[in-house]
Amino acid sequence: MKRVRFIARHSFRFLLGLVLVYLTGSVVLSFITIDPEEKDALPVSIFVVSNGVHTDLVVPVRNEIMDWSHIIRFEHTKARDSSRKWVSFGWGAKGFYLETPAWSDLKASTAFKAAFSLGTTAMHTQFHNRLKENDHCVAIRLHPDQYRKLVAFISGSFQKDSTGFVIPISTNAVYGKHDAFYEALGSYSMLKTCNTWTNEALKSAGLKACLWTPWDKGILYQYGRPLW
Repeated sequence: MKRVRFIARHSFRFLLGLVLVYLTGSVVLSFITIDPEEKDALPVSIFVVSNGVHTDLVVPVRNEIMDWSHIIRFEHTKARDSSRKWVSFGWGAKGFYLETPAWSDLKASTAFKAAFSLGTTAMHTQFHNRLKENDHCVAIRLHPDQYRKLVAFISGSFQKDSTGFVIPISTNAVYGKHDAFYEALGSYSMLKTCNTWTNEALKSAGLKACLWTPWDKGILYQYGRPLW
């Protein structure tokens, strides 16, 4: 019995230490900035939007560089509204997206799979008419070359079928009339969260980003938004 208590006590201390290291590292590394590439002309606008926990990247539905409507189709949504001008992308754990409409619905098995990279991932997309800057919505201006890199990163996060097209997920777990889910690549974990994906997307395009962060606030902080 003493041996069991000894192992339990030290296991608890080890897990507590891991949690403290994770939390400390996530805060410290969120403050370390990856500086943007220096570019002269900045004609393309995008947005980073947070719901308080999760970040999305929002880009024009179509411009001279990319027409997302050929890939993320309006007819994949309930509204089929082709007049919308913006489309958002949010990568994350498929179980969270499809099985957890509210925090009260979160299952221990879903959280465990997400934390330890045991589940699959999905891309949530949503069409928007307009966006307004505030503490949870940041507008970023970027060079066409930077936007091309961002497009490549986002496109490369989707699973594709044998013909090269993205794979819609048939589900009733959509949030409204203008969104849809697609199969994604990669594994979600404590080290690679939805916000880590957004941060890596910004870095891939040569934009300002955190060295690493699992939180939305680290990304927003880099663009002048308050931490609290």
